[in-house]
Order: sequence, then structure tokens, then C-alpha cells
Amino acid sequence: MPRRRRSRRLSLPAFLVIVLAVAVWVYLYGPEGTRSEAGDWWAPSAPSATSGAPDVVTSNPDLAALVVAGPGSTTPYDRDLFGAAWADVDGNGCDTRNDVLIRDLVDIAFRADSNGCIVRTGTLHDPYTGAVISFVRGPDTSEAVQIDHVVPLSYAWQHGASTWTDVQRTAFANDPANLSAVDGPANQSKSDSGPAEWMPPQGGYACTYVDRFAGVLLAYGLTVSPADYAAMTTVDAGCP
Repeated sequence: MPRRRRSRRLSLPAFLVIVLAVAVWVYLYGPEGTRSEAGDWWAPSAPSATSGAPDVVTSNPDLAALVVAGPGSTTPYDRDLFGAAWADVDGNGCDTRNDVLIRDLVDIAFRADSNGCIVRTGTLHDPYTGAVISFVRGPDTSEAVQIDHVVPLSYAWQHGASTWTDVQRTAFANDPANLSAVDGPANQSKSDSGPAEWMPPQGGYACTYVDRFAGVLLAYGLTVSPADYAAMTTVDAGCP
């Protein structure tokens, strides 16, 4: 009687061991996500049905293209409508807050167990006040550097975001083009104000601030209040 040939198919346990080994190798030795140098604006993702993040032009946007209108939502603003705070929308393994700290701070040191994601210390050259701020992560020190939404979430809600999908609002809340690491007290002072009520204390940053505010509004199809439009055009008239 001829011998039966032994099957060369892998058993399920053996297959799972191989898959696990490959996954571990990729995790330990695979390529890491890229980071831009501090001070470089990240280009947001192209528009898509899933991301909802359009391209944002933050240099010399056309203010005349802005749509001037008062608040349009009768539904109260709720932060939860913009998704979980600092979601990892780009899938690089780091949350958005740390992505922005990595972009905007210099002399960064990471927490040892964070795979290059969690910023432990660094230095911020604050665009809003001009101050140099030492960042040290901790319950009593982290708030010295905060992440500001240039166009506040509540402002966006009142000027068009109330009609968006949850995916689009989450993308907006985590779009690096609308985020800056800034001095904590300055961010608290700004709160949800538009340019008519608040401008960066460092006057030399006003032109950049207005460009960024307008660029985000235009990219996301948001309107601007008459008072904020007047303040922005006044600043823009004195810009190079």
C-alpha cells in the first residue's frame, strides 16, 4: 500500500504564531511615522468622505471670498459633538495634542515608554505673546502650554459646523492647520472669541493670525461675523 503524503498545509496554531511574529517585528522594527520640524505647518489631508479635512491655505487667503453672516445655529454648542478630545485621526499612533507639541516645540524629550509620542519636556517660542516657555509634563505644569483652536470649536459650530457629520467635526477639531501650541494664560484669555474680541498680545503676529483664521474659515466653508470680518480686514490692510 503506497504511503499517504503528509499535508504541507499549516495548522491553525502554527499560522497564528507566524502572524504574531510578523506583527511583533513590524511593531519593533518597522518604519516610524514622520514628524515635521518645529514651526513648519503640516498640510492637512485632502478632502474625502471619511476624513472631512480639506486643504487649508494659511498664507495670504482671499478675505474678500469670506461669507459674512451672523451665528446660524439655534442648537447649543457641545464639545462632545466634535468627537473625543485629541483623537488620533491620522492613525500615526500619537494623539493630536502630542502631534502639535512635537511640531511646535523645540529641544523635545519624550517619555521613555511612549515610542516617541508623549512629549515629556520641551521649549515653546510662543507665537501669541513672544515668551519662551519651558514645557514640563505633569498635573501642575502641563497647562503652561496649551493647544489652541485658531477658529474655536464653538465659533465653528455657530458658523456652519452644526450641519456637518460627526466625522467632519472630529476632523476639524484635530486639524493641525487650525491648531497651535501656545501660552496657557493667553489661550484661556482668548477662550471662544473671534478676532473682533481677541487678538494675540504680540502685535507682530496679527497678520499671521488673521491669515490662519481666514484660511480655516474658507477651507471649511464657515461664515464669519460682521464684527470679526471688519477686524480682520483692518489688520490685513496693514500687512505686507
